[in-house]
Amino acid sequence: MTGQTYTLGFVGIGLMGRPMTLRLLAAGFSVNVWNRSADKLDEVIAAGAKACSSIGELVAASDVVILCLADTPVVETVVMLDVAAHGGADKLLIDLSSIHPETTRQLAAHLQAICGMRWVDAPVSGGTAGAEQGTLAIMAGGAVEDIVIAREVLKPLYSRLTHMGPIGSGQATKICNQMIVGCNVLVIAEMMALAKAAGVDAAKIPEALAGGFADSKPLQIVGPEMADNRFEPVKWRVKTLLKDLNMAVDLSGKQGSAVPMSGLAAQLMQLHGSHGFLEQDPSTLIKLYSQD
Repeated sequence: MTGQTYTLGFVGIGLMGRPMTLRLLAAGFSVNVWNRSADKLDEVIAAGAKACSSIGELVAASDVVILCLADTPVVETVVMLDVAAHGGADKLLIDLSSIHPETTRQLAAHLQAICGMRWVDAPVSGGTAGAEQGTLAIMAGGAVEDIVIAREVLKPLYSRLTHMGPIGSGQATKICNQMIVGCNVLVIAEMMALAKAAGVDAAKIPEALAGGFADSKPLQIVGPEMADNRFEPVKWRVKTLLKDLNMAVDLSGKQGSAVPMSGLAAQLMQLHGSHGFLEQDPSTLIKLYSQD
């Protein structure tokens, strides 16, 4: 498949999928699209994407099928019911979703056995801003020759793509990423609430800590939002961090590795979500620690 012009199929035009599809179109790729909510396709169709009536139609018409879906069960359903029935040995699936590494390996093996289609797991980090600007960090698992193709077709999306090892390695690395992000956002929330309670101008915290050991991208993104109680627009969701932290806990149990900090983070994230914040931005986590 290398050295050719690829027709792409993109399944999942959501917060991340929409800007990624727009960047792929702007780079000159032909992109077939499908989304459960068809109204979300309007912008990408206007930019040149071709809407397919089913995932099966999309798979049949595409050289490389890209998934950007909510969670493990959704990816499993799409692959088992639609991709496997229409895939082929001349096609590659690239999964940008963040799902369980074990399920990834099982689905990849099933797809290979059923139709010969290959798999690269390539979860991303960088949020909607990274998707819009093409500066995502991608951690990928798969065979070397398939990673070469992934580097080529995903080039409009990333500033860095790292081959982490065989299939499933990308997903395991993304879990590691989310352990850091989830714990970081939670401690930023409790820190900002404490700063406000202590009479500090919390809006100055991100600037004051910039460049020091406590600085981080999450601090510079959610810190000002928490200081101002500004939670819109939603750039990512509490339920996404919760899903990934729960996968970290599950993976650690299977590996016999202790993750007490991430386990506590998952419990706090679950508590926050249970108060009606699952669909909200993680900047709302400050509400766990304050009455503002």
